[in-house]
Amino acid sequence: MTKMIDPFGRHVSYLRVSVTDRCDFRCHYCMSEDMTFLPKSDVLSLEELDRLCSAFIRKGVKKLRLTGGEPLVRRNIMSLLKNLSRHLVSGALEELTLTTNGSQLARYAEQLVSCGVRRINVSLDTLSPEKFQKITRWGKLEKVLDGIAAAKSAGLAIKINTVALKNFNETEFDSLLSWCGKEEFDLTLIETMPMGDIGGDRIDQYLPLSIVRERLDKNWTLVDIPYRSGGPARYVEVTETSRKLGFITPLTHNFCESCNRVRLTCTGTLYMCLGQDDAADLRAPLRQSEADEILESAIDNAIIKKPKGHDFVIERGRSGPAVARHMSVTGG
Repeated sequence: MTKMIDPFGRHVSYLRVSVTDRCDFRCHYCMSEDMTFLPKSDVLSLEELDRLCSAFIRKGVKKLRLTGGEPLVRRNIMSLLKNLSRHLVSGALEELTLTTNGSQLARYAEQLVSCGVRRINVSLDTLSPEKFQKITRWGKLEKVLDGIAAAKSAGLAIKINTVALKNFNETEFDSLLSWCGKEEFDLTLIETMPMGDIGGDRIDQYLPLSIVRERLDKNWTLVDIPYRSGGPARYVEVTETSRKLGFITPLTHNFCESCNRVRLTCTGTLYMCLGQDDAADLRAPLRQSEADEILESAIDNAIIKKPKGHDFVIERGRSGPAVARHMSVTGG
């Protein structure tokens, strides 16, 4: 089986799969309040998602992350996870994980563990109930914290993902670091990205993580470490808590030189780069034949078109998105 090597010699070993574009929140930086979601007829079945994921695993993917929207609102999502866990048992897949907003974790945490999931990322931008409801437009922080507690109790390792937003949560990073240390969670801070029309000017949200790091250095001992999770974050160890703090910086310091990732949408569209519109339709070859030769050829043709990188810019006078699709299409 031919492994996936892009034109720049990077081995593609990480697949992010959006299993739905729907979400039970409407976070301001991710989608507009009045989102138009895909008709269900356009969305791949769970069986089709399994077949696509399995094709990528045969071609060398070692890490598989389910995203959304919110992946846990997809009907019967646990059946997909249970089926995909066979690749963990065989050794073909090293990690099966997901990114979630935490709203459904109280219901699904133990089932996730039974499917072979060992760690998850939880998106959480504030510990203030009032701010949480504002940023999500109608989410309830208590429900998310209950879900996180259930996940911890079930034995899942948890990393908190926080989008750094100017004039919203920029005074909370010390308290978030302290809370994560107490709960034994890692934390990753993420720069907001110019993706999709969100009904506002992103310059009012954008907070460079270089500034955040300078501020945190005043109160914490942050030691650069070589640890890599398989994704784009660069990590430090927080001496005071012995936990890891990651920085994902698509604007101030892009991570393209080591990009090992591609993103698959719930309609079967493969995006080879987060910040480019280059895409390949895998739904048509998937449905063209029950055999996988045509599908695998389509994957090969897509990978050789993977661009070198993205060029995100957020500045006054350029309020429009760099790409038209919302973050919810590919889960970031």
